[in-house]
Amino acid sequence: MIDRIGHRGDGVTDGADGPIFVPGALPGETVVVEAVPGHPDRRRLLRVEKASLARIAPICPHFGVCGGCAVQHWDMAAYRAWKRGLVIEALRQAGIDAPVAELNDAHGEGRRRVIFHARRGVHDVLQVGFSAARAHQIVAIDRCPILAKSLDGALKAAWAIAEALGGTHRPLDIQVTATDAGLDLDVRGSGPLAAPAIAALARLAAAFNLARLTRHGELIAQARAPVLRIGKATVPLPSAAFLQATAEGEEVLARLVREICTAGGVKKNVADLFAGIGPFALRLAEQVRVTAVDDDEAALAALQRATASASGLKPVRTQRRDLFKNPLLAVELKSFDAVVFDPPRQGAQAQSRELAASDVPVIAAVSCNPATFARDARLLIDGGYRLTAVTPIDQFRYSAHVELVAQFEK
Repeated sequence: MIDRIGHRGDGVTDGADGPIFVPGALPGETVVVEAVPGHPDRRRLLRVEKASLARIAPICPHFGVCGGCAVQHWDMAAYRAWKRGLVIEALRQAGIDAPVAELNDAHGEGRRRVIFHARRGVHDVLQVGFSAARAHQIVAIDRCPILAKSLDGALKAAWAIAEALGGTHRPLDIQVTATDAGLDLDVRGSGPLAAPAIAALARLAAAFNLARLTRHGELIAQARAPVLRIGKATVPLPSAAFLQATAEGEEVLARLVREICTAGGVKKNVADLFAGIGPFALRLAEQVRVTAVDDDEAALAALQRATASASGLKPVRTQRRDLFKNPLLAVELKSFDAVVFDPPRQGAQAQSRELAASDVPVIAAVSCNPATFARDARLLIDGGYRLTAVTPIDQFRYSAHVELVAQFEK
């Protein structure tokens, strides 16, 4: 009997030696399983003897083999409650009691960026798709229903590029981003390319009407400059630039951040830490002066170009800085009326310590990892901040990934 869903989307039952994980099983189900060699805490699902009333048909024929989605087979109401619960449980484990809003569905039209893997596998057959769940092999796919329509043609282009490169027994990564100018592709893992291979890729870029094709960021072909509209600005995208997974997700995150950082209308100076290309900075600059800090030189250059060509924005100052090794100190934070920070999955422990020691009145924290967020939130709370609001956001539908925006007040 399956007791619950774990934090990675597996069914969980408690055995004599601890929890046992069964991918594909749901709470309340009776299932038949087999052992997974080398993994005493895992079982492979063979069949469901008694199905949960919450079990539904998955939307993708690759579900269960592809490792991209964990819970397509679960009723949406139960899924949403579980995903919100991931945030509540992370806070509980850190000893934090805070109001957690209902899950905000930010899937929108679907994901606007994707990384396909390509490799020649058994019998030298080329496979292009996603990694299998908890395995190194690649699951070849012919469709992905969670991708936005703006990525139509991306998978075919990825197959063609992998074939043109002759395939490899080490994975290629083909990152595709849907931009306002069309598809932007970056190929990684190919190694140096000879002139004929580069020419072949350039022909494919034209054949698939790609806006740009790069290899490890080096330009191979460009028909149109890939750009993205953010607020009042148009941002020229660096190759393989980081974006929120969905356009709706970016809008929701930015709206919540803006509400926190500009509430009351008295804010004049806001720091945007881990700013990237400026999804928050550019929208905040419609009302306040912004200092955008990041270690990504290309992202900051794109942000500077965007602000220089936009009208109706307050000044945006950029600063290149590694906030993991060299966080803004409490004394440097004195001039800011509010701070937003949006670190990678590892969180922002060093920066959180400095924020905790500061007197910044309001902090907006954005996170894609509830566990590291809870750790950082504990530092802020111990430093005198109150966690007054937490909003979970779902832009990675069917997966165990959940975003959040939180408000701290000194």
